[in-house]
Amino acid sequence: MAQPRRNQVSLQDTCFYHCISRCVRQSYLCGEDVRTGKSYEHRRQWVEKRLLGLTHIFAISVCAFAVMSNHTHVVLCVETQQAESWDTREVLERWHLLYRGTALTQRYCQQEEFRQMPKAERLAAELLAETYRQRLLDISWFMRALNEPIARMANREDGCTGRFWEGRFKSQALLDEQALLSCMAYVDLNPIRADIAQTPETSNHTSVQLRIRAAIKGKQPDVLKPFQRDKLDDEHALPCHLNDYLDVVEFSGRAQRLDKPGHIQETAPDLTSRLGISGENWLSLTEGFEYQFGCRAGTFTSLQRCRNREGGVRIRGSCNARRLFAA
Repeated sequence: MAQPRRNQVSLQDTCFYHCISRCVRQSYLCGEDVRTGKSYEHRRQWVEKRLLGLTHIFAISVCAFAVMSNHTHVVLCVETQQAESWDTREVLERWHLLYRGTALTQRYCQQEEFRQMPKAERLAAELLAETYRQRLLDISWFMRALNEPIARMANREDGCTGRFWEGRFKSQALLDEQALLSCMAYVDLNPIRADIAQTPETSNHTSVQLRIRAAIKGKQPDVLKPFQRDKLDDEHALPCHLNDYLDVVEFSGRAQRLDKPGHIQETAPDLTSRLGISGENWLSLTEGFEYQFGCRAGTFTSLQRCRNREGGVRIRGSCNARRLFAA
């Protein structure tokens, strides 16, 4: 049974979420329509630019993404402490980059107007800012700000009206680092599985390509949530080293093509050993993570803890959690 959105996104359980948006029409989001031969490849850049631009406005960072022909994958992290550090003016200025706000909030952001505002009006603007702060932490608002402009642009280009996306979006809560890192690899490997790219570094409009390009220069992309650099690194970084993650992505991508020449031997990377996931189970996760779990993904212990907090009975995905996250 489908769960309400409010039950799918709970920051008490996790700050990491896998979101999928799919097109409703036969006309593609991106790529080339095999029926008409028309190319929509330029739309991939629309999605990537909009997605990464929103990270400078919302208190939500992007861990992984892949823009496919008729759907998109994003792994997001809600940065609660970042939003709490913003003062009222910064919240309003960020919100005004997306929406007009109100005449009151516009005046609050103008220094001369602010000095002349009565105390009651300032208080009213500050109360609105708190509403906007919560929206800038909200994954539903983030996905709305991502998908609505893309739909309008695509409809305008296609000369039609109506729905462009199948629904709002599908969401999976990633309850622990095993679920997070295997889901990120699943997202990054989507173009390789679809046979539109041969290697991670040639997978256009994906997070792994951005990470590889930056790693060559000894950096990490500013627009993506960073990986740990050392053991004393920021606790808010992704829970492993970048090199370990890239090794696992490379291993997983090649191991799926055992019938082709040039594949590497099946050897368990350090990261999967550390997480207690066998090489075989890691491949199962990265081949079809979206379909292995329901609206929550994680080890059986994480799913059980989440169930107990909500007072539920059935643990959806418990069999796959026991099987795939077993050492």
